Amino acid sequence: MVRQGTSGTGGSRPKASAPRQSGRKSGRPPLRRVYRRRRLFAGVVLLLVIAVAFGGFVAVSNAMGGGQPSGAQPSGAGAAPAASPAASASGSPTASGEASASPTATSGEGCEQNLITVTAATDKPAYAAGEKPLLSLTVTNNNKMPCEVNLGTSQMEYMITSGSDRIFSSRDCQAESADLMKTIAPGKSETANFPWQRNRTVQGCEPVEATPGAGGAYYVFTARLANKNSPKAVFQLS
Repeated sequence: MVRQGTSGTGGSRPKASAPRQSGRKSGRPPLRRVYRRRRLFAGVVLLLVIAVAFGGFVAVSNAMGGGQPSGAQPSGAGAAPAASPAASASGSPTASGEASASPTATSGEGCEQNLITVTAATDKPAYAAGEKPLLSLTVTNNNKMPCEVNLGTSQMEYMITSGSDRIFSSRDCQAESADLMKTIAPGKSETANFPWQRNRTVQGCEPVEATPGAGGAYYVFTARLANKNSPKAVFQLS
C-alpha cells in the first residue's frame, strides 16, 4: 500500500542553501587599502626617478659649461685685475763691481772707515784733440768684513785742476743728487765712471766761454767720496 504524502510543498522540508563565500580570504586587508598603498609606492618611485634625472642634468650642464665652484668670482669686468709685476726704477748711476743694494747705514758695524779707500783714474794717460776723458772713481773695502758705503751722487765729486786753476767740478752743474747704498765685500771694489766733456765749470753753473787749454797741457783729476779724497791722477790733453 502506497503512502501518500501531503500535498503542496509543505510536505517536504526545503534544503538549507549553502552560505555564500566571500571573494576575499579572512585576515587580508581590504582591496582599497592595497590599491592605495600601491599607488603611493608608485608615486614615490616616480618622484625618485624625476629627482635623479634632474640631478644628472644639472651635473652634465655644469660639466659642459665649466661651472665654477660656489663663491668663486667670475672673470670679466667685476673681477679684480691680476697684479702685474712692479717695474724696476731706473735713472740711478750704475756702478760696476760685486756689491748689493742696502738701505741702511753708510758703513757696516765694525767696519773701519780708514780701511775704505778712494782712488781716481782715467781710461788713458793722454788724449788727442777732441777726445773726451773717462774719469773713474773707485771705492775699495780693505776690511775683513762686508761694509755698506753710500755711492750715490750726493757723496761723489769729480774735480779737475791745472795748477791753481780750478777747471771743472761735477757738482757745479749737478741738477739733482741721490743716495745709493752698496754693500762691498771684503777686498772688493766699486767703480763709478764719469765722461768729461772737456768743458769748464764754475760754482753756480754760470756759463763759461773759456775752454781748457790744449797743446799737451797736463791736468790733475781728484775724486772725492763724502770726506774721503783720492790721490791725484795726472793726464794730458792735446
